[in-house]
Amino acid sequence: MNDSPEIPPIAGLLRAAVLSLRGAGSDLGDPADADAFLALLRLLYATGRRDLPLGRLFEGHVDAVQIMHRYGTPAQLASLGDALDRGAMLGVWNAEFQGRSLSLEAGRLSGGKSYASGAGVLTHALVTAATPAGPQLLLIDLAGLVPMIDRTWWRTTGMQRSETHLVSWSDVPVRESDMIGRPGDYAQEPWFSGGALRFVAVQAGGVATLFDQSRDHLVKLGRADNPHQAARLAALYAMAQSAADTVRAIALRWFDEPDTARLPRVAAARLAVADLANQAMSVAREAVGLQGMFLSHPLAHTLADLPVYLCQPAPDAQRMRVGKAIADGALEPAL
Repeated sequence: MNDSPEIPPIAGLLRAAVLSLRGAGSDLGDPADADAFLALLRLLYATGRRDLPLGRLFEGHVDAVQIMHRYGTPAQLASLGDALDRGAMLGVWNAEFQGRSLSLEAGRLSGGKSYASGAGVLTHALVTAATPAGPQLLLIDLAGLVPMIDRTWWRTTGMQRSETHLVSWSDVPVRESDMIGRPGDYAQEPWFSGGALRFVAVQAGGVATLFDQSRDHLVKLGRADNPHQAARLAALYAMAQSAADTVRAIALRWFDEPDTARLPRVAAARLAVADLANQAMSVAREAVGLQGMFLSHPLAHTLADLPVYLCQPAPDAQRMRVGKAIADGALEPAL
């Protein structure tokens, strides 16, 4: 276990992004129309294009604030607004800690969460805790209820800077005002499955990063006009644009379709962007060659981070959802 109080450098980047967004006057509630939804996804896309670990943490902040606006009381939202004005950084920690599931009994919290992105960076975390009535959302002030953080677990080939760790608490008191919504609210649709489009937008930004870094490398070396490299750049452009188009198309029709169509579309987008990302990584490696494997080259970091970020849970379940929607006639290709 490592409870070092040292704040990782990415905290400054995340705080700047959050404060900039707050300063623009956005409360980040659920988008009210397609234009607002597309504006949010473009912001997430741009953040992922700039820095994938930052994009991961920023998307978690957006998710948490949307959930708070969806289920929080007026008093809780007023308190949240004050915290955001002070630079609060939020995230959602939902993955179970095997053998130590988080539970809430008689106002006392015990157990933990795995894949807690931003542990040691965030100021607040939305967590789900098991109760007799079902999973209950809690907003935890991490300065007040400081978790134990196991930093030895996150030994992955990429996304190290996302500070994704194991966290746990042992018999700590929770106030009634920390409880958000009713048991079971977290998994309500269409937000639970449909919200995946946020991280797909960040991943699409990562595909654009592959295009950016390959193009910049070849132009700098004067090799962009080589016919083989020009073909690779054309392919990377097509993949990056297709990933962006996939996200945009769903946002534009999100408010016009029932869940039977729009949720499978989000699942299809997850699969499509992941496939495009894997293809783009292969072409980028060919375009840049060995230089892209050096740690000093920006492409090396994208090639490490993006595959880890693409490993979202239950891809086979997404394929089954898409396949069923097709068989039921809810999805059909069209121009």
